[in-house]
Parts: sequence; C-alpha cells; structure tokens
Amino acid sequence: MSASRRLPISRVDAFADRPFTGNPAAVMPLEEWLDDATLRAIAAENNLSETAFLVPDESGDADYELRWFTPTVEVALCGHATLASGHVLLSAAQWRSDMRFRTRKAGILRVARNGDEEGYRMTLPAFTPAPRAMPDIVRALGGQPVETLWHEGGYAVIVYPDAASVRALTPDFRALSKGGDILYIATAPGTGDASGADVVSRAFAPAAGIDEDPVTGSAHSALTPYWTTRLGRDAFAAYQASARGGHLGCRLDGDMVELTGRCVTTLVGDFLL
Repeated sequence: MSASRRLPISRVDAFADRPFTGNPAAVMPLEEWLDDATLRAIAAENNLSETAFLVPDESGDADYELRWFTPTVEVALCGHATLASGHVLLSAAQWRSDMRFRTRKAGILRVARNGDEEGYRMTLPAFTPAPRAMPDIVRALGGQPVETLWHEGGYAVIVYPDAASVRALTPDFRALSKGGDILYIATAPGTGDASGADVVSRAFAPAAGIDEDPVTGSAHSALTPYWTTRLGRDAFAAYQASARGGHLGCRLDGDMVELTGRCVTTLVGDFLL
C-alpha cells in the first residue's frame, strides 16, 4: 500500500469577524499543479463553495498563480477565496504587506493588509452591468424587481425595492440552473435593514453546484459600479443576507473594485491524497 501524499490545507471564513459567518473557503498551496481531474476531485471532497489552489508564479508578474474550483467546476473569478488565500499567505509572511495573484481569466489580483492582520483590501475587476429584460430569470427568482441588468461575464443583477424583498426570495433553483453558468444577484437598498449596510444582496449559482453562496466577492464586481452610480458616491457598505451573512466595504477605483473585509482561520492541516 503506497504512502499518502500530504497537501497543506487551511479553511478560512472570508468576509467574517467570527467563525460560522462569512463564506468558508479551502486554501491549498501547492509546489506544482496537479492534473485538473485531481483538482476537481479535491474540491468536490472539500464540498465548499470554492477551493483555492496556489502555485508559486514563475512569470514575474505575481507571487502566486491562483485557480478556484467549486465542487463541480472551475470558475473564472472568485473573490472570497482570493481574500482567504491572501489571509493564509500573509499570516505566514508577517513581513509582507501584500500578495499578488496571477489568474487565468481575471488578470492580476491583489490582497493587501488593511489595518490589522485579519483585515484586508482586495482588488477585483469592475464589471458594469447594463439594462436588459430577463423575464425568465425574474420568474425563477420571484418577487417584484424594479430593474434588471446584465454583464456578459455571466452576471444577472436583479434590483428590488427594499431589503425585505431580497430576504424573502425563495428561488426556483432548478429553473435557474437551466440558464447555465450564471451568477444571479438579487440586490436592494439597505435602508432600514438590520444589517446597517447601504446595500443588501443575495447571490445564487445553482449551475455551479452552489444554490446560494454565503458571501460573494465577485458579485460585488458588478454591484459596485451599479450602486456607486445610483448612490452618487464612490464607496458604500454592503451586506450579503445569506444564512451565514457577511459584511464588505466596496469602492470603485477606475476599472477596478476594491473590497475590504476580515477573515477567520478555522482549520489548518493536511489533505491526504
């Protein structure tokens, strides 16, 4: 019987200030890439919304190359697992102020310290959505939205009149999954909401094996351009109203979005392969 291969793994709650909140991600630094089938199998075994795999970058453009897998597919952009990756690496390298990641479809992303060892600033590309009628999506999500928008990266932004409408949604996930690889984002002003945020949202990606994502950094790549324009300012406080919940700071900076948040490590160990 051959000996098990040990791969380091950390589990991190991202956009969280205490355990059992925010969005859990697995972070696995590797010496070199495993084959894609093995990466998918590990992500399925972890059974979290995303597992982030990192390999030292040899291009000179970044510190690490970064890829993200849900339990079923590789994704083009994942914010919370990027934040979690920065947290793991910066916790182990206290002398560093930031980490840069080269990704295959989202460019160079950066995670930097933001005041203390658990607070970070992360840059993601800005995806400005444009108005589009989406009656099938509205029927599947439910409620009475006031606006619907689309970004060609696969982001459907459905705007509701108030946070209570977003919280009350009970989507038809089977119907939504038929749309393919789309992130469905329900959002509304946070006025009067218990979260105290300027903007409230929920996010759904059933075709990627995630009916409802707890806190979605990439959703705010699309929400930030929309809400900064609507609110008339370049920054706002956001809350993703999932069962776990999570707070984010959002700022538009040219063609990039800067998100701020905290992380909590809940597990450090080995994955036996």
